Amino acid sequence: MASSRVPIILFFCSLITTTTTFVAADVVLTLDQSNFTQTVTKHHFLLVDFYAPWCGHCQQLSPELQKAASILSSNDPPITLAMVDANDEKNQDLATEYDIKSFPTLKIIKNGGKSIQDYKGPRDAQGIVAYLKKQSGPASTEIKSTEDGSDVVNGDKIVIVGVFPELSGEKFNAFLELAEKLRTEYDFAHTLDAKLLPRGDSSVSGPIVRLFKPFDELVVDFEDFNLDALEKFVEEASTPTVTVFDNDPKNQPFLIKFFNTPNAKAMLFVNFSSKPFGAFESIYHDIATEHKGKGMSFLIGDVEATQAAFQFFGLKQEHVPVILINNDKEKYVKPNLEPDHIESWLKEYKDGKIAPYVKSEPVPESNNQPVKVVVADNFDDIVFKSVKNVLLEMYAPWCGHCKKLSPILDKVAASFAKDTDVVIAKIDATANDIVHEGFEIKGYPTLYFKSASGKLLQYSGKRTKEKIIDFIKKNKDNITPSDSRKDEL
Repeated sequence: MASSRVPIILFFCSLITTTTTFVAADVVLTLDQSNFTQTVTKHHFLLVDFYAPWCGHCQQLSPELQKAASILSSNDPPITLAMVDANDEKNQDLATEYDIKSFPTLKIIKNGGKSIQDYKGPRDAQGIVAYLKKQSGPASTEIKSTEDGSDVVNGDKIVIVGVFPELSGEKFNAFLELAEKLRTEYDFAHTLDAKLLPRGDSSVSGPIVRLFKPFDELVVDFEDFNLDALEKFVEEASTPTVTVFDNDPKNQPFLIKFFNTPNAKAMLFVNFSSKPFGAFESIYHDIATEHKGKGMSFLIGDVEATQAAFQFFGLKQEHVPVILINNDKEKYVKPNLEPDHIESWLKEYKDGKIAPYVKSEPVPESNNQPVKVVVADNFDDIVFKSVKNVLLEMYAPWCGHCKKLSPILDKVAASFAKDTDVVIAKIDATANDIVHEGFEIKGYPTLYFKSASGKLLQYSGKRTKEKIIDFIKKNKDNITPSDSRKDEL
């Protein structure tokens, strides 16, 4: 089964296309495999942008990083920014080591590489500056006045505050450890007086952890200072019962959290301006509340803001209102939904009474070109059922490296034109589901080779005509006449 979490994240990167040239300014260090470790070792605090030159989001981020780097170079102490072309073959070991699965990915590397955290802040210059200054300072700040409390706890973000009778001891230290570990995701503060906080019970003396959020119950208290228990509390309490997918930028952090969760994802797409929306919203929220903490996360999306998601999942406008469940193995879809039918359909899904939904382009009427076109509906016939050696490229139409590889694959196919044992094929992995074990897409293009006997190998060599041909010749099976007759049958 092809992994579906990575393509879900990757499709966000494909939403913007631009012809902007990707240029690194002198104030942003350019790193690669040869100088990366040395640079990391000598810096206490480093932000590294792992990018791909063809990525539209990377191209938009580049000038913002340059502006931020210019400002932060005069900070006391200076904060250094760097970039790595993670799509360059010579940097693939770095990309693997730092778990780079989408572009751009930004990592905060501290203490000479001893601490590595994901950057989860803004993508504009001023926002980057403010976020990095905060990340380079104390993990938790002290609230000493009501003004401090109002400044720290505003209505737009999640803030975690520890209330303590004294700022010392085992529980206070556990809170600081939590703050350091999760500081890139949340704002942390601590206080000796709960009366300085804008919401919640002001009579408590602690120790407690109070989480403020802009949704659901707004304030939640927790008293278990075991670090694992604290992390679990923060994860569950900071997740909306229903994540909203619309054009409001304030919802973007929660969307990222939703798509990164390992839970099964239920996604309801409705026209927010339509009359039935209120009924859908109310019923859906009640169902999500009932299922909270049971391995399923819930999202409601406005069709006006989710056209990219529609394209990614293979949905159409006439399907609305539509609910989709993606469990990282299969997808299940119920189009033209009525509010009162949501709960019964979810029960049918849990009882295994619904067939998975497979997104597929139409099967080509003619498929005689040198590189065969594979779609979900003919995948088995071309790749598995025919007794052939098949080299399959999984590509994205917007990917620059895929476009560069295309003429090379044409030449590879031409070189095997007289060898009926070998098939060169390609599938648009953004428009078709690949529902077979063994295929994993971490980036585009991804090449797999299936031998006539069924052996599956991923091609990771240089993308040249000669290297690909050598790989096929080395790994292909010779087909016997009996195999050929079986294939014809």
